[in-house]
Amino acid sequence: MSDDTAAAAVPLTYDIRKVLAALPHRYPLLLVDRVAALNIGEDIHAVKAVSFNEAFFQGHFPGRPIMPGVLQIEALAQAAAILAIETLELAGSNKLVYFMSIEDAKFRAPVEPGVLLDLKVGFIQKRARVCKFWGKAEIDGKVTCEVNFTAMIADPPKD
Repeated sequence: MSDDTAAAAVPLTYDIRKVLAALPHRYPLLLVDRVAALNIGEDIHAVKAVSFNEAFFQGHFPGRPIMPGVLQIEALAQAAAILAIETLELAGSNKLVYFMSIEDAKFRAPVEPGVLLDLKVGFIQKRARVCKFWGKAEIDGKVTCEVNFTAMIADPPKD
């Protein structure tokens, strides 16, 4: 195996600074805290630290805080955006990744404050402008959410 092949096989990792550089999202809607492993063209394992201080826990639900399922899907989509941006070499292009469809969403277990939510996403299909992904959120190996979704790569809106 050549040095180039060996280097390509090593998954990339991102701290919060690299996540912020990759995504346009900011608090309170930034839902990826770090990337544990990014395999260009294949898949990503990102992490969301779920804290009781999240604004949505105030109303969902008082006395039994649970992360909304739609936010689990949004977190998976943000991880997918990082995967797409890196795979399609779009960093610095100002391109945005937009949802087109969400399919087969299943919620398997509640997500409560104080956990690390593992966000695992991979390509089903990739093209220059449209990508289809599978996604799975887990806590300690237990699946909380599964979904397939499609996203499109687009130019930012004109001013």
